[in-house]
Amino acid sequence: MLVQTPPMGWNSWNTFGENINEQVVRDTADAIVNLGLRDAGYEYVVIDDCWSMRKRDENGRLVANPEKFPSGMKALADYVHSKGLKFGIYSCVGFLTCAEYPGSFDHEFIDAETFAEWGVDYLKYDFCYKPGRADGALLYHRMGLALRQTGREILFSACNWGREDVEKWIRSAGAHIYRSTGDIGDNFQSYKEIAVSQFNNLAYSTPGCFNDIDMLICGMHGNGNVALGGCTEAEYRTHFAMWCLFNSPLMIGCDLSKIDDECLALLKNKELLSINQDIEARPPMKLTRDGDDRTVFFRHLSNGEYILAFFNLTDCDRTMYQGLFDVGLPYDGGYGFTGYEIFTGEKLEGERERVIVDVPMHDCRLFRLKLTKI
Repeated sequence: MLVQTPPMGWNSWNTFGENINEQVVRDTADAIVNLGLRDAGYEYVVIDDCWSMRKRDENGRLVANPEKFPSGMKALADYVHSKGLKFGIYSCVGFLTCAEYPGSFDHEFIDAETFAEWGVDYLKYDFCYKPGRADGALLYHRMGLALRQTGREILFSACNWGREDVEKWIRSAGAHIYRSTGDIGDNFQSYKEIAVSQFNNLAYSTPGCFNDIDMLICGMHGNGNVALGGCTEAEYRTHFAMWCLFNSPLMIGCDLSKIDDECLALLKNKELLSINQDIEARPPMKLTRDGDDRTVFFRHLSNGEYILAFFNLTDCDRTMYQGLFDVGLPYDGGYGFTGYEIFTGEKLEGERERVIVDVPMHDCRLFRLKLTKI
């Protein structure tokens, strides 16, 4: 199976937008290795929109912009592969991409063949300029066929923004991950709205096809293509912890040449990554009612441990409470939860009734727990 756990990597859009080029990609590949991100599991280097010429060549093939990519895509893919990484590229179901470069509509098989010849390992496939009467599911299915026909293993990232009840049919189209939201911006309100929109769709993520709630903004600090205010360190921590808990693909969006130590440590946090990469990929159970910005989740891990996660999405510091009856623990059952909070190290010892924790505004607390006899 190509994606047993959520894919991890880097995408150019959040920071560079149309200003992507060969040197940025090479430098990013180097940084992923040198910063220890490859060893942490980040393996895909993905070029988003704006990489091609405005017109196809005389054979109907896409052509990389020679000013941006003078060595060509095959050489660039080879360089990325030489670093022990995988190479990704972007296209669109419509006749144009979102930035109005040639899309793959009615060119799916020739484009898939071109990507395979270049050594592409990952295709992000967007949803702009789809003909009004064309069926979105059919167009994704068509590219799914085209990618498989190449004989090359290419991760198929469907990006239709959650339209047309995508979660109900996208696995059948051959996709490995699917975008279920609009575009993220570098601010708390943007990622909060995205996360909340998916609270009731988390069970659609599964090994083989994961719900993608968009790229990471950690480390952007108000700089780049989607720089819309920036976040505090606590807000980036909450953002990353949610994406890990929700089994989302983890695609870094910041400029790795400028990443600060705190955000780098967050992206490499072994505790959080082990949750995201847990082999069973079970969705968390939401324990709080809809509309409550003090949200609590409980998740089973494959090693017999559990995660109890508190997210304070309100604009005030809060004391948060969770009764353990709601996760199935009887008070007189002879068992309690023992463990620790991932960020602070706070201990729990044989708790069988409730967990109460102080959570600052826009911050989170995640407890890693085991059941123990008491």
